[in-house]
Amino acid sequence: MASLRFSFGTMGSGKSTLALQIHHNLSSRGLFGILCSQLDRAGGKVSSALGVSADAVQVSPGLNLYDFALKEKENHGSLDYMICDEAQFYSVDQIEQLARVVDEIGAEVYAFGLLTSFQGELFEGTRRLLELSDERIEVQVEARCWCGRRATHNARLLEGKQVYDGDLVVVDDPEDNKVTYELRCRQHWLDGDSGPDRQVIPIHAPHKEVKSANG
Repeated sequence: MASLRFSFGTMGSGKSTLALQIHHNLSSRGLFGILCSQLDRAGGKVSSALGVSADAVQVSPGLNLYDFALKEKENHGSLDYMICDEAQFYSVDQIEQLARVVDEIGAEVYAFGLLTSFQGELFEGTRRLLELSDERIEVQVEARCWCGRRATHNARLLEGKQVYDGDLVVVDDPEDNKVTYELRCRQHWLDGDSGPDRQVIPIHAPHKEVKSANG
């Protein structure tokens, strides 16, 4: 039976790399599937920080994923799987549509995303995935805080200082690095602590082309 699997982790934990690997493995077996993303750093692709990428369907806020999957099945004669990266940005309705893809079309759905925002709260898409998914899998490539402890939170820095308020989705400008992201353990995320005498190494958000505060 098909299932809805949600794999989650912090930035830098290898979610996109795993999504690309699964897509490669399944497609090389002759199975037909759809690779999807939203607000990826490369635009129109699923891209890994390791430098690998593949073309992907961009999931706009208004895209009905069930209707899209059904049309793809009709056009190709089958639909074996969907791989959905950056799934934390999907709407609640779109997560429910993915559940319908599993239950009514019989395609496997692999969703990948963050658990929490820079504010330390669940994304709406993530919350619905946790509620509906058949399997919830934490990605085992552990990212680390500057102190060496396991990173559990994504900190947003504005000109080098951690912030806890602001729009959920913002423009990340790689030219001036005003907005950057850094991995933290819970303690240092709560404290807003970048470490002693340490220069922040920016991790750019995967949504630098976004112009709207609401995505």
